[in-house]
Amino acid sequence: MENKFAENLKALRLEKKISQRGLAQIVGVTQQCVSKWEVGYAEPTLTYLWRLADLFGISIDILCGRMEW
Repeated sequence: MENKFAENLKALRLEKKISQRGLAQIVGVTQQCVSKWEVGYAEPTLTYLWRLADLFGISIDILCGRMEW
């Protein structure tokens, strides 16, 4: 099953040149948590989705792959 959130998160993070550890510090989680999000082993809560979307300047719909950016 395709996980657009995982793909989009990694692509956006790399585009902004932010490490997993750096992203984790910004949003308030561990680096391991970010890693699990990027490989699709875990999904963030709504609170973290808002933080991520705000950080990247996009909507949650775009972040989750419901719309293209």
